Amino acid sequence: MKSRRRPYAEQRPQDLGGGVCSVPVPIPGNPLGYTLVYAIDSPPGPVLIDAGWNHPDAWAALSGGLATLGLDVSAVRGVVVTHFHPDHAGLAGQVRQASGAWIAMHESDAALVRLMAEYAGAEHDAFQADMLRRAGADPGEARQVAGERPAPPALPDRELRDGDLVDLPGRKLRAVHTPGHTPGHICLHLEDADRLFTGDHVLPDITPHIGIYPYDRDDIDPLGDFLDSLDRVSELGPLDALPAHEWIFPDVAARAAQIRHHHEEKLERLRALLAQRPQPLTIWEVAAMMTWNRPWDELPPPLRGMAAGEAAAHLRALEAKGHVRRLPGVDAVRFHALDS
Repeated sequence: MKSRRRPYAEQRPQDLGGGVCSVPVPIPGNPLGYTLVYAIDSPPGPVLIDAGWNHPDAWAALSGGLATLGLDVSAVRGVVVTHFHPDHAGLAGQVRQASGAWIAMHESDAALVRLMAEYAGAEHDAFQADMLRRAGADPGEARQVAGERPAPPALPDRELRDGDLVDLPGRKLRAVHTPGHTPGHICLHLEDADRLFTGDHVLPDITPHIGIYPYDRDDIDPLGDFLDSLDRVSELGPLDALPAHEWIFPDVAARAAQIRHHHEEKLERLRALLAQRPQPLTIWEVAAMMTWNRPWDELPPPLRGMAAGEAAAHLRALEAKGHVRRLPGVDAVRFHALDS
């Protein structure tokens, strides 16, 4: 089954067959429009894949959509969160309150949720300001980029690792660790039906945000992790993909290969751009040089912040490959290209 992305107003809950349903849940004020929440039926009650944004309209859509499909939110057995972002984990706590359901996510994202819950607002603002300064943003722009922080999602009751089977009696749903978009992103392989719930890891038309925060970390390589995770998904074969956004599509392996090629081309373009510049560049300067869905000057400040995170991830991947070198500085870290 394949359903093209349409505006949220045109979306409807669907019975996808084989004991799997989908419910579109709106994301207020976001161009993505909605998150596709999936429900897998089982004798003790359905298990949800993701839950949607924490907003009254989203809750009405989720609970009402399940009811349309003959499912009661109060009967939900569990929620498996593909990753901690608010459009996926936001309503998990409310589902738990309504039903007593457990919440599960990968242990790496669970650690981040605990950290977020302990982080005060003032500390977060100071962290953001220092991160932007080290990236090369001027103070005025840094103040504009730092936006309001969403409330942390509910703490999970269960933590998953790669290869774990989800508590889903009568079905075989296995966690596949696919870091990159977040450290603990998971896809979920419904092995008894040759379906893969891909979260944000593999989407049919767009690609997920891969960033580094703080921007100048040199101990992680999320883009490298993401590319490796694409290979892992490709190895599962031409499964039907049930993503969290856009539409359902066949042959996840083919799409994973396309996304890998896209990022490899992007890395090569960036390496070539840096090689043309005689002076080292800050992360902010590199982000302004890269190609986005609109010109840099037209990006609103919060999107510039995300673009800088993505530029940082690409720079880190090039550094890991030995194509660029970072030069730490008092004001900001800078990068320059090495000879091929």
